[in-house]
Amino acid sequence: MISKKISVYLAGMIAALVGILVGMGRHFWCQVEDYLPWSWDTVGPHNSQHLLDPYSFTHIEHGFVFFALTWVIFRFLSSEGNTSGNLGLRFAIALTIAGAWEVLENSNWIIDKYRAQTVDAGYYGDSIFNSMADLGWCALGFWFASKFKWYWTLLLMILFEVTLAFTIRDNLLFNIIMLTFPIDALLDWQKQR
Repeated sequence: MISKKISVYLAGMIAALVGILVGMGRHFWCQVEDYLPWSWDTVGPHNSQHLLDPYSFTHIEHGFVFFALTWVIFRFLSSEGNTSGNLGLRFAIALTIAGAWEVLENSNWIIDKYRAQTVDAGYYGDSIFNSMADLGWCALGFWFASKFKWYWTLLLMILFEVTLAFTIRDNLLFNIIMLTFPIDALLDWQKQR
């Protein structure tokens, strides 16, 4: 259960995130004026502009990963090894990290890295509604990981990674690799989509 204090914090954090994204010049919605809530276009102007897109699944995976990381950290810090009483705080930490990523992801530095080092040469940043949806997808992933056994979460993450690799030739793992240590062979394979 999320306490009132954490709920207020999250509301303030989300409001601050929207303010930062507005200040960074992000648009609220897709500039092509397509008002569908989803888009499966990963190479055109709809990429990361709608509420649901193929990369939404990677944000669900963020929730899985943040659940696991906060579980490990809180278990290590707890004298009894119990993490169950800290679920709301762990959730707030997960969404704070996800929000910080949304700011970083929409910075010129990361946008330029995406254009130069990944298959997303036409990427120009997320819409604000897409960033908010990404937070929601992360929250969904965290919730799922909190409700189901770890092996179901891991199985779903593998399913997402494999499906995205075959459908759009990109996924969370490839994204991390290409942003940190680009591999030309992987980029060449991704360009065949």
